[in-house]
Amino acid sequence: MDAVKNVIDFVYEYVWEFPKALPYFVVLLLGTGIFLTIRMRFIQVRKLNHSIAVIAGFYDNPEDTGEINHFQALSAALSATIGIGNIAGVATAIHYGGPGALFWMWITAIFGTTSKFVECTLSMHYRQVHPDGVVSGGPMYYIEKGLGSKWKLLAIMFAVCAVISSFGSGNSVQAFTVADSFRSDFGIPTWITGSVMAVLIGLVIIGGIKRIGMVASRLVPFMSAIYFIGAVTVLLIHARLVPEAFSSIIHDAFHPRAEVGGFLGSTFIFTLVWGVKRGIFSNEAGQGSAPIAHAAAKTQEPVREGIVAMLGPYIDTLLICTLTGLVIVTVGVWKDKKIDTIPFTNKEEISVLKTGGRIYKNGEILDEDLFVGSFAVIDGKAKHVIFSKNSSTVDDAMLMYDDKPFSGLATVDEEEEVLFRDSEGTEVPGSEIQLRGAFLQNGSPLTAWAFKRGLSPIGSWGNYIVTIAVFLFAISTAISWSYYGDRSIEYLLGSRAILPYRVIFCIVHFLGAIFSLEIVWGFGDTALGLMAIPNLIAIIVLSGVTRKLTLDYFTRSHKRYKDSLFGKR
Repeated sequence: MDAVKNVIDFVYEYVWEFPKALPYFVVLLLGTGIFLTIRMRFIQVRKLNHSIAVIAGFYDNPEDTGEINHFQALSAALSATIGIGNIAGVATAIHYGGPGALFWMWITAIFGTTSKFVECTLSMHYRQVHPDGVVSGGPMYYIEKGLGSKWKLLAIMFAVCAVISSFGSGNSVQAFTVADSFRSDFGIPTWITGSVMAVLIGLVIIGGIKRIGMVASRLVPFMSAIYFIGAVTVLLIHARLVPEAFSSIIHDAFHPRAEVGGFLGSTFIFTLVWGVKRGIFSNEAGQGSAPIAHAAAKTQEPVREGIVAMLGPYIDTLLICTLTGLVIVTVGVWKDKKIDTIPFTNKEEISVLKTGGRIYKNGEILDEDLFVGSFAVIDGKAKHVIFSKNSSTVDDAMLMYDDKPFSGLATVDEEEEVLFRDSEGTEVPGSEIQLRGAFLQNGSPLTAWAFKRGLSPIGSWGNYIVTIAVFLFAISTAISWSYYGDRSIEYLLGSRAILPYRVIFCIVHFLGAIFSLEIVWGFGDTALGLMAIPNLIAIIVLSGVTRKLTLDYFTRSHKRYKDSLFGKR
């Protein structure tokens, strides 16, 4: 685990944190969106009505080449984007970057709509239709076909990163969040949740994109409606606090609170990075994943599917993520601590610090502040040390054993491993020791707590809305990402590699459920960034092709292309 975390941390730093003054990936992502928005003349605003008309089915033609209709393609893509990023991702961004991070998620989405339009248009234009009617598309195809064979290495790089990302942001992060929610709400061990989820996902992904599209087109509207109604109810109950929450989000975007960011330097940059990072995790605009799903749509018009695709960030980030963020900020739980009990088994989540040790909002703890040596525990109270979790100290910490206060001796080595011995000198497994106290919450437990507190005037069941949504969102995201991965593995190794990939995908889903939050999210963020870089380069270089296709599509005289909400074939 240490070796895995060290590799992830090393790559993560160069993707997301280098240079410290303004990370290049943030510049590349936002800069690409701004450039494409200007070049496409704010198409995300001008042609919004046309995208709605296409989704409504006015332009569907069952005879067109493809495997699924426009709505199913959008649903498959949305099932990958409307997921844990909307629940746990927003909560994590606010936990680390403060309320202002939500503002930068909005900015990422607004300009990301054009990025998604461009990449999905290109994916349709350069897609490959196999003799059996199965369609393959995505950045690897428009890089190789659009930029030429000399760019094939970039296409291979994307496909490799897409496979890795399908195991990370599209799979293990989903598994971890569901397992964490079920552990928090029902006390179900993470390995049980991971096993059940892996089997359910395996049953769906064996059927390929047609079954995925069918399941997604039914699941996405249902799960979104449940979550939407719950969030709106919270905001209506606390309506008088909503304006203050909006004010806090806008203010903190440019003037973050002093405790946000720690010693990283500019707190503004820290908040910006967290907003952008969770923005792309949520809506995937510019990442290159959605074009793989949209390439399977039944249409002969690449621009038409691009127009459909640009609705994704509107629905995903500007609607669902905003609701999550407003609930968390309005209710105020993002800065409060909750009494909880967790297993004392994961050194990545629980740290032992010297009394007076410092802890930073970004989760960093200096080595000089970590405790190494032995400390006594008397009636559950640890002497001369403090505990930290989720970038904060644990208040009123108690060590429990068999539901009773533990007494004995604990020894922490250089690797932060903790060995417990009871008062008689008998070793006690760390898995049997529990830490009870008041913790800052992070991820899906933070969102669940916000819903529970927000809906408390009408009941104590608010957290279960999030638990249900987490389960449904994670299932839908994982099955769609499995398709992204198998199209990428097919590009790299051929069709024979698809089935082994799907088996490995299910195994990784189980592993994601039992790993720690830092490792799982770090892996997901790192893979996501690596995947986006070759795609962003390609859509910038090929933006001229997209502009030409767009002008051609919207200047045709035939009435079936008329730009009207009520247009007909």
